[in-house]
Amino acid sequence: MASKAAIRRLTKEAQLMEKDPPPLVYARPKEDNILEWHYILRGPPDTPYAGGEYHGQLIFPPEFPFKPPGIKMSTPSGRFKPDTKICTSMSDYHPHTWQPGWNTSTILIGLLSFMCSDEMTTGSVTASDADRRTLAAKSHEHNLANRRFCQIFPEYAVRDGPKDLPNMGEWKKTQQAATASAAAEAVQVLACLPSNLSRVSRKRRRSVRDRYDRIQRVTSNRRRRRSSTTTSGSGSTSTSTSTGTGAKARNPGRPRVMSGDGGSAAGGSGAA
Repeated sequence: MASKAAIRRLTKEAQLMEKDPPPLVYARPKEDNILEWHYILRGPPDTPYAGGEYHGQLIFPPEFPFKPPGIKMSTPSGRFKPDTKICTSMSDYHPHTWQPGWNTSTILIGLLSFMCSDEMTTGSVTASDADRRTLAAKSHEHNLANRRFCQIFPEYAVRDGPKDLPNMGEWKKTQQAATASAAAEAVQVLACLPSNLSRVSRKRRRSVRDRYDRIQRVTSNRRRRRSSTTTSGSGSTSTSTSTGTGAKARNPGRPRVMSGDGGSAAGGSGAA
């Protein structure tokens, strides 16, 4: 039996859900049991669940909001085992992570986000994206065969469904506005790109050209210095060689003049 706190809290949440449900999410309690809620999730676009209609249950404990609910999904999705409890941080698998401030909308938005992820947990299954798209296309037909779905959501148990949830129109407007805003921003960015890229390109070309010119100048200077040094050395060697050769040619028989004793001996020999 539900506690007074649970009844008060869940009654308030039911009113809030009817007044302002989140996009892609809708839920309501059973008329004879406020602790048993049934929900509908719509598959987000650009996911394998797009167009899908997923029905499930939230089983709240009598101690709610101080303890978390159990979560199940009845509609085959290729993500969770039908009618099996799902382990998430907001379910009764993890009471230690539960926050009393979390409400029905928070739980279902979290479940939808978790559904679109690839994280495996207790109650999850693996399937290809193609299989999930096939199940999404058959989801409404499956829900029509579910007696509880038809009893809880008679306005959605229509043959030409699935029918949009209460806030689906608002979600579509939000998505369209976001798309238009993103497109306008992209146009502005693209309009600025050519001039920016041109300036950057000119700067880079100028920088590369300057570096190339500096390298060329340094290389040229080094070559000139090397060439000058080589030419100067060759000229000195040639001059010295030719001078020595000329001296020998002019005095072929002249003895070398020695200093010291050598010089005296040479002089004595000449006197004799």
